[in-house]
Amino acid sequence: MTDQAHSLRQLVSAQRSENVGMSPKTSAGSAKIITVTSGKGGVGKSNFSLNFALALQSMGKKVLVFDADIGMANIDVLMGVSSRYSLYHLLRREKSMEDVIQYGPEQLAFIAGGSGLADLFSLSDSDMNYFLDQLERISSDMDYIIFDTGAGLSKENMRFITSADHCYVVTTPEPTSITDAYALIKVVHGTGSRVPLSLIVNRAGDEREAREAADKIMLTARRFLDLDMQLLGSIADDPHVGQAVKRQVPFTVAFPKCDAASDVRRIALRSMASPVPAEPDAPKGIKGFMHRLLKRTK
Repeated sequence: MTDQAHSLRQLVSAQRSENVGMSPKTSAGSAKIITVTSGKGGVGKSNFSLNFALALQSMGKKVLVFDADIGMANIDVLMGVSSRYSLYHLLRREKSMEDVIQYGPEQLAFIAGGSGLADLFSLSDSDMNYFLDQLERISSDMDYIIFDTGAGLSKENMRFITSADHCYVVTTPEPTSITDAYALIKVVHGTGSRVPLSLIVNRAGDEREAREAADKIMLTARRFLDLDMQLLGSIADDPHVGQAVKRQVPFTVAFPKCDAASDVRRIALRSMASPVPAEPDAPKGIKGFMHRLLKRTK
């Protein structure tokens, strides 16, 4: 990936200028809901979610990361932060939403998921209303809520994916990763969901390799599913990423000038330019997300 640091700095500067003097949110629950997923594990999905959130935050956005991986929740590990409380404590009414929200590097807000997520889909009406009330207390102040889901085709993953405003599918140029990413996209499309799907190609040797990997998925989706997707961006196969993981520090923080960090910031800028799909009379933000999630739970 060629270094386009100068042009990227200009884009970031312009975005920050737009954010100066911005008025507070005027409509409650208007956060943009993004799920990040992958067809298989080991492609760097959670690492992308974390650094993507930090990139958005560096551009003046208020971001909450929700670790929605039931089996392999690890956002806190990537940040080197010990999670005292998780969603489990909130659903059991042992802790409030303010207690459960924790803060990582750069004061990034996050909620650890873990085993509590499995309970989310079997709550009583009373407990679900309590959860919704708690969620709305903090979501109205957020610009983005990012759900880092598990990899693969579990029921829980499908519910989160199809309920979001956008879904970002992370893949690598490896053939197995491409095949599994397409399999996930095919299943999501088969549900009848209209959630926009975008591709992120991670660990790309160069832009050509990233484009070739993306084209294999997008052209197949267009031909067999009549589905148009976009390549939101690619991330360089950068050795700084592995070094940051070992140090348990996000690479955008540990090595802010590395190629991977520049790529993630570029993706964040493109994401900010993507509008939320409009559905007449449909609830927006976290209310809309939970409405769709509960509808798909029944």
